[in-house]
Amino acid sequence: MLRTHTCGELRLNDAGKTVTLCGWVQKSRDLGGMTFIDLRDRYGITQLAFNMDSDESLCLAARKLGREFVLKVTGLVKERESKNMQIPTGEIEIVVSSFEVLNESVTPPFTIEENTDGGDDLRMKYRYLDLRRASVRANLQLRHQVAKQTRAYLDAKEFIEVETPVLIKSTPEGARDFVVPSRMNPGEFYALPQSPQTFKQLLMVSGFDKYYQIVKCFRDEDLRADRQPEFTQIDCEMSFVEQEDVLHMFEGLVKHLFKTVKGVDIESLPRMPYADAMRYYGSDKPDTRFDMKFVKLNEVVKGKNFKVFDDADLVVGICVKGCADYTRKQLDELTDFVKRPQIGASGLVYARVNNDGSIKSSVDKFYDEAALKLWTEKCQAQPGDLILVLAGEKEKTRKALSELRLEMGTRLGLRDKNKFSCLWVVDFPLLEFNGEEGRYFAMHHPFTSPKPEDLYLINQMLREHREEILTDRSPGQIKLPRANAYDMVINGVEVGGGSVRIYNKELQSKMFELLGFSQEEAQKQFGFLMDAFQYGAPPHAGIAFGFDRLCSLFGGSDTIRDFIAFPKNNSGRDVMIDAPSSIDEKQLKELNISLQA
Repeated sequence: MLRTHTCGELRLNDAGKTVTLCGWVQKSRDLGGMTFIDLRDRYGITQLAFNMDSDESLCLAARKLGREFVLKVTGLVKERESKNMQIPTGEIEIVVSSFEVLNESVTPPFTIEENTDGGDDLRMKYRYLDLRRASVRANLQLRHQVAKQTRAYLDAKEFIEVETPVLIKSTPEGARDFVVPSRMNPGEFYALPQSPQTFKQLLMVSGFDKYYQIVKCFRDEDLRADRQPEFTQIDCEMSFVEQEDVLHMFEGLVKHLFKTVKGVDIESLPRMPYADAMRYYGSDKPDTRFDMKFVKLNEVVKGKNFKVFDDADLVVGICVKGCADYTRKQLDELTDFVKRPQIGASGLVYARVNNDGSIKSSVDKFYDEAALKLWTEKCQAQPGDLILVLAGEKEKTRKALSELRLEMGTRLGLRDKNKFSCLWVVDFPLLEFNGEEGRYFAMHHPFTSPKPEDLYLINQMLREHREEILTDRSPGQIKLPRANAYDMVINGVEVGGGSVRIYNKELQSKMFELLGFSQEEAQKQFGFLMDAFQYGAPPHAGIAFGFDRLCSLFGGSDTIRDFIAFPKNNSGRDVMIDAPSSIDEKQLKELNISLQA
């Protein structure tokens, strides 16, 4: 090793030792008779001291060192006169006796410090420099700890880590695939896996009853803060289990990660049916760090000649504690917020419960105090509270109120990143109707099993499908079977999801038929799985966690990019290496691809 110690390990009890350090010049300070340099490596920062009186030539040479020069220094550990208790090595310094410049550096495009002057785009372009910053490095160290502790927990539970293929078959369900042309099979394409779903099911058929993999997945989707074209999953599957076994096992994993990585004890995770999540929070991933549940108001607001309410499918509100003193300006801001195109509400109605018990609303023209009192009773509002109400089509209104609820939680400081509220959302609908395509899609994926008590609904829907009755009925008139599926939600973020799988070939064929696959299409896409089921497939179930999302939650960040070493930007580009990029004509010819229209 070129060094005897790192820049983060020396302490006061090391005083008197002669040591050798290697690292990068963080900054230097010329004080006339003394020159000080902060030397940085992955482990921390150590101050180097050069004295003009002791060695003038060495001190003068040190003054010529630029930021990010790579040095090897040797010197004596000494107690600092002016200590810096903000860093672990702040009680000592190295009185340098010799140094060697291992490599020079041009001036970096931004300062490599915590309060950097580099914007997001610039730091993404020079990501290798951004990774030198302590906060960014800490994010990757946290990611390493989450991976390490995940493996420790699953290894202890006798799971086996198995790698599955990256070049696979394209499937039409789910998000768009990234496709890869095959040179050796002209006109044919691989796809990059959106998940290892079918392979892990095949591993269960193979007798590997507990599988896991920390695996790269790929989806050609529009991007946002918690989504990247390539991302990492903790992917797991188990045989001879029921839903309760999976929930217990992976509740244990999350508790283990919180305890070992964050030092936080998590209680048992409550279960919330999907129907309740939508009814009370307007979301299948509710943020339960704060209350503010939805209250349906239809029965107390209709029939007062207020057309907005009378014509609405749903009138629903939230009670915001202690906000009756909101000004007209603040209420106008909230109205503008819900009317934004991405939220889509037509307006906002409010009612203040004043401290003296009187009630003032934005619709006093239609509702007297006695009528408004029914609102407060329904919402359990107390003096000092504010009721916010939206109305319209059910699904759209719930979605808009969900966004307003989160906005109020943020404004009131109720979404504390250091507080963690975890739950399971269960009993999802098995299917969802796509109006544009006029058919049902699997809400999770085609291999999800229905609840055993809802199997009769599958048979009923299938009969109606064959007789073309379903096409004559509104999706809302059809009772949908529930999925034997579950999502783990932490602080309003879906961090994991899975299901009990279909392992019976006959039931799987029925599901494919309901989803609009012909027998030929089902065989072409999933014949290998259906064939495998003929050879004694065990009951099995699984789950996949968004590894990047877990890391961002533990790190208190709103974006997963902070926890990925080399992320893509919002356009799906790697601006550091300039990818994606065009390829030359020779490569295109080898792949039998023509770019001409």
